[in-house]
Amino acid sequence: MAASDRPASAPAIPVVPAFACWAGAWLLGSGVLAAVAIGAMGGDLDGDLTIGQLTVAAVVGWISFLVALWVVSRRYGSGTFVADYAWRFEPVDLIGIPVGVATQLVLVPLLYVPLRAVWPDTFDAERLEERARELADQAEGLSVVALVLVVVVGAPIVEELVYRGLLQRSISTLTPPLVGLAIASIWFSLIHLAPVEYPGLALAGAVFGAGLLWTGRLGPAVVTHAAFNATGLALVLA
Repeated sequence: MAASDRPASAPAIPVVPAFACWAGAWLLGSGVLAAVAIGAMGGDLDGDLTIGQLTVAAVVGWISFLVALWVVSRRYGSGTFVADYAWRFEPVDLIGIPVGVATQLVLVPLLYVPLRAVWPDTFDAERLEERARELADQAEGLSVVALVLVVVVGAPIVEELVYRGLLQRSISTLTPPLVGLAIASIWFSLIHLAPVEYPGLALAGAVFGAGLLWTGRLGPAVVTHAAFNATGLALVLA
């Protein structure tokens, strides 16, 4: 698609409401409410979570974000996710499947080659895969289904709405688009709270955001993110 053929983006949510939306939903949903829900299940957000606890925490966080997105859209936007968060899909967006697979299998591993050469202990391969392996070791029966739904379906949809549809578009109203892409990608990596994964997640976020930047739609970002996560999950479950 030539640059002149790209669809025009609808006006983004202003930056201050956008970050207030993120902060409120993050603190309430992924913080307070998730902690209460996990505590009721006998767990602790600061400890190792079972797949069931992870699923509950994720769903609570997603609901908080979706409600916050709806409120901000009604108050500061058009009232529709299609216009305010570029929630549109086209058949061509399926190109995100091979892009996501390649990002997981090629781009991210290549990024860690020089990092591991300079800081071998920090970016040790086993440390990098530790969280995923811990979940994979628990996965059996219905827990596999729950893990797939969380990692491959729910996370790509909600995270792309928040970090690309909301934040990247909002930041880009004040900065050049590539700067908005970079800031949103770094932010996306940091909220995962796993320093060893920061470089790979920032790179993956940049790939996801590039789909939005190029097409003006969130479809490519969601599909690429889902394929990226599905590939990583398949590797640890194999």
